[in-house]
Amino acid sequence: MRIWMITGAGRGLGRAFVQEAVNKGDGVIAAVRKIPQDDALFQHENVFPVIMDVTRPDEIKAAVKSGTEHFGRIDYLINNAGFGMNGAFEEITDEELRALFETDYFGTVNVCRAVIPIMREQKRGRIFNISSQAGLMGFNGGSAYCAAKFAVVGLSESLNHELNQFGIEVAAVAPGAFRTDFRDASSMHFLKNPMPDYDGTPAHTIVEWLKENNHKQTGDPKKAAEFLYKIAASEPLPQIVTIGQDCSDASLNHYKQIIQEIESYYDDSCRTAFED
Repeated sequence: MRIWMITGAGRGLGRAFVQEAVNKGDGVIAAVRKIPQDDALFQHENVFPVIMDVTRPDEIKAAVKSGTEHFGRIDYLINNAGFGMNGAFEEITDEELRALFETDYFGTVNVCRAVIPIMREQKRGRIFNISSQAGLMGFNGGSAYCAAKFAVVGLSESLNHELNQFGIEVAAVAPGAFRTDFRDASSMHFLKNPMPDYDGTPAHTIVEWLKENNHKQTGDPKKAAEFLYKIAASEPLPQIVTIGQDCSDASLNHYKQIIQEIESYYDDSCRTAFED
C-alpha cells in the first residue's frame, strides 16, 4: 500500500486523484476545508480525511501530523488546492492578486514545508505540484493566474534539484481543460470591477467563452487521475507533466516557438561576453 496526501481532495481533479488511489488499494490523507458528509468515498477505510486550509500553517502542521500518525508515512504528495482568476491585468486589485497567490502559490509552499521533512527523514518521496497549462504559457485575461502557476513550476523545478539528494523527486503537473467544477463560481474568481475599455477585447471575450463552455470540456477527470497514477511510478519522473491533448499540443508548439526565437538571435546573444 502506498500512502498519498492530496489537498483540495473534496471535488474535481482532487477527488478523482483520491478515487484512483483508493481503487488501487492505496491509503489517502484527503485534505479538505470541509469534510463532505454525503460522499461515500470519504467513508472508505483507506481514506483518512483531514480538515486543512492551505493558507493556515497551523492547520497544515496538525493535518500532516495526524495523517502520518494514522498511516505511518507519506509516499506521495499532490498539492492540488487552488482557484482560478480571469480578467485584464488593469482590472485586478491588489487584494485579489494577493489572495490568489496566497492559495495557489503560498498554499503549495506551506504544504511542501510541512511534508518535505517527513520525506527527507524517509529518504524517499514524490511531490506533484498542480500547476496548469497557464503555468507554461501566458494567455489573454490570465496575467494573475499565469503568474501564480508559473511560480509553481519554478518552485517545483528548483525543489527537484535541491531534494534529489534526499531521494525526493518533485514534478509540476499541468492539466488542460477538464470537466470539473473549476470554472464554477466556487473555484473561479471573476473580477469585481471590469473596465469597459476592455469590452470586446480578448481579455473579456475569453471570460465569456470560459463561462459558455463550462462543463463542456473534453478532459475526463477519471482518466487524468489514472494517467497521473501511472506517471507517479515512472522512472525517471518527468519534471513537467502535461495532462490532456490540449495542454500537450499547446505546450509543444509554445516551446518550439521559443526554441526558434532563441535560435534567431543566438549568435548575437553569444557575443555579449568580455573579449579578454
